[in-house]
Amino acid sequence: MGLNRELEGIFVVSLEQAVAAPYCGMLLADAGARVVKVERAAGDFARGYDRGANGQSTIFAWLNHGKESICIDLNDADDAALLHTMLRQADVFLHNLAPNALARRGFGGQALRDANPGLITCEITGYGAAGEAAKKKAYDFLIQAEAGLCAVTGTPDGPARVGVSITDLSAGLTAFSAILRALIQRGRTGMGVDLSVSMFDVIADWMNMPLMAHRYFGPAPQRLGLTHTFVAPYGAFQARDGVVMISIQNDREFRVFSDTILGQPELADDARFAQNPDRVANRDALTAIIEGVFGRHDRDALITMLDEARIASARLNEVADLSDHAFLRNMALQFGGAAVSVADLPVQTDAGRQTRVPALGEHTDAIRAEFGRDR
Repeated sequence: MGLNRELEGIFVVSLEQAVAAPYCGMLLADAGARVVKVERAAGDFARGYDRGANGQSTIFAWLNHGKESICIDLNDADDAALLHTMLRQADVFLHNLAPNALARRGFGGQALRDANPGLITCEITGYGAAGEAAKKKAYDFLIQAEAGLCAVTGTPDGPARVGVSITDLSAGLTAFSAILRALIQRGRTGMGVDLSVSMFDVIADWMNMPLMAHRYFGPAPQRLGLTHTFVAPYGAFQARDGVVMISIQNDREFRVFSDTILGQPELADDARFAQNPDRVANRDALTAIIEGVFGRHDRDALITMLDEARIASARLNEVADLSDHAFLRNMALQFGGAAVSVADLPVQTDAGRQTRVPALGEHTDAIRAEFGRDR
């Protein structure tokens, strides 16, 4: 027995846009919750990110499959009343609008729980919901820069952003886990709670490794491209016909690597390389030794040797290689008349995936009728 629509019966209203909240909402829908995506008449602007699905956005499809879509104008009194009606029956209210934008319109958590005591609200912000943090506009790569992530990403020649929207996705994942905790707590107490997840807070937590280096054993990690600040050997090494990535995490592995792969068992007892801090201090000399051996072998042969020795390794693949990777599990989404193949979610379930992507406002009439405000 595996996971199987474990959130079935949970009703989520998600006033969401872009990536962070939609990713959280998609995970809730995949777990079996009913997720109603509330959009403006113009739609979530992520619908315009690309045109790969017969003119519609493939990225939107990835983030929003399994949801219903209703168009609501919060400036319209009847529409605002409709949203209040929905929230009186909802279990979760998820949103990533500007901080306090909804509270000013009467949609603050405590006000909503006056009518629905079990309601869980979850807001995702850029930097926080109070003080100066609430005033600062935020997007993924700007938070990467503000939180120091770009300072440890890139090469000595310059910083770089992480190549995916990591602050958005990590915040969405954190919000998902917080909502699950709140649902468990509500099961004990019967009461809802207000949750607030800041993308800056999430990525700051994920930055604790370089932060601890700065605070306690410095200096802070430098940008080293594909190598590691305080682990060696770790990174990209040139084989005869390409690059091989390896990661040696402890002295025992280095002894096996020196003997089995390099054919130089004495390196494990060499004072320059015997322990990890020594290998880091003598990284250039060690790299020269490794590439002197790797350069005599083709990449695939080296990967086979490393796998057999139980040394962690990888190819330095392009996205095209990922697309055809033997380990990749795909799922097919339906977006209107277009089929969109995306990487499957990492947590598998016994239930089939919800693969249909809603058109803008597709469920508006049905939801208005359901909640008694058919216009």
